[in-house]
Amino acid sequence: MTVTQEADPAQLVEAAPDPTARWGRRRRINGGRLLLATPTLLLVALFFVAPLALIAVYSFGTTSLVTFVTSFGWTLGNYTSLHSSLYLGTIERSLILSLSATLACAILGVPIAYFIVRQRGRLQTVLLLAVIVPFWTSFLIRIYAWTNILQNGGLLESLLHHLGLLHGSLNLLYTPAAIAIGIVYGYLPLMVLPIYVALERLDPTVLEAAEDLGSHGWHFMWRIVVPLAGPGLIAGSLLVGIPATGEFVTPQILGGGKTLMLGNVIATQFLDIGNLSFGSALAMCLIALVVIMLVLAPLLRRVRQT
Repeated sequence: MTVTQEADPAQLVEAAPDPTARWGRRRRINGGRLLLATPTLLLVALFFVAPLALIAVYSFGTTSLVTFVTSFGWTLGNYTSLHSSLYLGTIERSLILSLSATLACAILGVPIAYFIVRQRGRLQTVLLLAVIVPFWTSFLIRIYAWTNILQNGGLLESLLHHLGLLHGSLNLLYTPAAIAIGIVYGYLPLMVLPIYVALERLDPTVLEAAEDLGSHGWHFMWRIVVPLAGPGLIAGSLLVGIPATGEFVTPQILGGGKTLMLGNVIATQFLDIGNLSFGSALAMCLIALVVIMLVLAPLLRRVRQT
């Protein structure tokens, strides 16, 4: 016969966790985390928050184009000047080129990443290196190389003539199409790698089951691969779309200064004209576009999940 011994109430009180001790332990842990994060927070504040705040302050000032002295009268004149058709057209052009390049990178990136995922062993490593290796070369040199490819009499025109697809001059260099090609080439790896990571985590039997059930070709790519690659596709769109919106080098080289994007106009205001206040207002407009993209990303993720 088992005898059950009743617990002493005093012992239960002693065994109960002390709320004060638990709060003190959490406070020490949070304090340690804050101490570890302090160097990073200081670097972010010094090299990101402070310059951003300085640009915001300058955007409300007025710069004299005679003396190049900026006075801070807290005016909205710089922002109201953005309603000019010249600057609205530049913003519209930047958004169109950025969205077009991002869409093209997505269309090319999904099948490329899927093809790499389906390979095994050394071949997959070689293909990944083929995607990553261009980053080891200067971006400026790679964009300059495209001028030799796209110019009249260049490699692309000679190839089209040889295939009988073109008769005459190509006239592609220094056009918006050349800028879009340069942006797609420069940022395509930033789309391929996140999609590859998203697809690599999947169970291969899921894709094999879809193929066994009769899903092939574009139907398989659109209905199966694209939804499964959704997280990587959203991350890649941000990695491509945000820098492409403020692109400066590619329009300057492949556009020849004829097709301006928002980054070129901002650089002109700062370096050539010397209008720091209006250039800051344009920079704040670019930052606002980036923030909008960052806000839309979680919404796209929620839509994909529903």
